[in-house]
Amino acid sequence: MCLSIPVRFFQFCYSLRRCGARIAIFFLVSIGLILAISTQAQNSNFRKKKISIETPLTVYFIDVEGGQSTLFVTPSHQSLLVDTGWPDHAGRDAARILAVAKLAGLDHIDYLLITHFHIDHVGGVPNLAQKIPIGTYIDHGVNRETGNAATQQAWENYQKVLAHSHARHILAKPGESIPLAGVTATIISADGNLIDTPLPGAGEPNSYCKDSPARSPDETENARSVGIVLQYDKARLVDLGDLTWDKEMELMCPVNKLGPMDVYIVSHHGTAISGSPALVDGIAPRVAIMDNGENKGGSPSAWEIIEKSLRLKGLWQLHFSTQGGSQHNVTADRIANLQGGSDGNYIRLSLYPDGAVTVFNSRLAGQAAERTIRP
Repeated sequence: MCLSIPVRFFQFCYSLRRCGARIAIFFLVSIGLILAISTQAQNSNFRKKKISIETPLTVYFIDVEGGQSTLFVTPSHQSLLVDTGWPDHAGRDAARILAVAKLAGLDHIDYLLITHFHIDHVGGVPNLAQKIPIGTYIDHGVNRETGNAATQQAWENYQKVLAHSHARHILAKPGESIPLAGVTATIISADGNLIDTPLPGAGEPNSYCKDSPARSPDETENARSVGIVLQYDKARLVDLGDLTWDKEMELMCPVNKLGPMDVYIVSHHGTAISGSPALVDGIAPRVAIMDNGENKGGSPSAWEIIEKSLRLKGLWQLHFSTQGGSQHNVTADRIANLQGGSDGNYIRLSLYPDGAVTVFNSRLAGQAAERTIRP
């Protein structure tokens, strides 16, 4: 009897310890599950917040008075500069590019793409290369317009910069990509050649080809332009440089090789030798930006094709166009530099993954400076 009491007590304690261990294990597992569910919920909320405030692809349209210079800054803060404007005017264009680059938080340019070798596109390279480091140059190769003295000189000056630079040099070829993290940048045209097959999601017959009469082949550097399409998730943007009407017809007819675009960087400053209905109506942009000068580009016929495009929600211009007059210019709030103005105001475009677009006019202040267009 006396011996049985300690034995029973031991058995009771042992059972209690086993039960306690089970309770402890159950308690720990429960706590673990609660923490896991809480963490998952927090991560889910974080993902939702991250998507809702996603960093945009930012595009700066720099005023180089009728030339082109367009700076792309990706969400990962890589930079692609397309063209550099003119060489003269006491280094004006290089200074304006540098000012915008600093505004974007850049201390170098990762990629400089030269669409073609006309002086208003490649002329500013020597001045710019002295002001900011450039990692990689991209172009179509050799000047094909050797009979034009200014173009040949601009190309030779550019070759001198390449020869003395330690930067990479890429020869642009249609179908290849520019290595930008998070953004697909596909080369569409280069040196007169075009992509052979439609981009993903494109390839449908283009009904607007019938509205675009055939034109004679262009023999200048314009037709050699390097053109690109940038895709950021669902959002799409096209910049074809000064690609001409005849090349647009090859690209867009009989099938549309590009598909719809959210943003159209107006070809050739809005001159009438580019911007066919086959292109403009075929890509059906929601937003268009025209990098014209006061006395260059913005021709009435090209302007009308853009303005009448079915999906267009907004057209912006870098300058008031003298050619356009009172009937073929957008309202003042969508012009960066008004008539008679040479202030170097820029336009900034923010392109979001879902296709939303915000356009900022640096000439204006407050709410009037910015407009958002939803998909």
